[in-house]
Amino acid sequence: MKLHQDSNSALNTITSYGDGFVAINLERHEASLIIMPDTPVTAWPVSSFENLAPEHFDALVAAEPEVVIFGSGSRLRFPHPHLTAQLASHRIGVETMDFGAACRTYNILVSEGRRVAAALLIEA
Repeated sequence: MKLHQDSNSALNTITSYGDGFVAINLERHEASLIIMPDTPVTAWPVSSFENLAPEHFDALVAAEPEVVIFGSGSRLRFPHPHLTAQLASHRIGVETMDFGAACRTYNILVSEGRRVAAALLIEA
């Protein structure tokens, strides 16, 4: 799906996504990643939902987002609460969505000026 690019080129926005990829500011990525509005896109070293571990989500604490949008892949799957416990202990919200919904929601929250992080799972 192609999305409209945000007019503020200083912010990371998702410009398109599809099966096995996401494009951020028109740059295509084919592996799991973490995206925030004003920081470099970061590789997220997780290749499948079954391999998620607490440290994958713990890496988001230092960025101090208000909310983390977890894109769980092509279908909606909820991570066990122990995986996101560190985020909760820092009062960082976690919303789980399928990949497409996570991409669209991230862009909406960025356009509202929210401090959001998207952890997007792209399974190999």
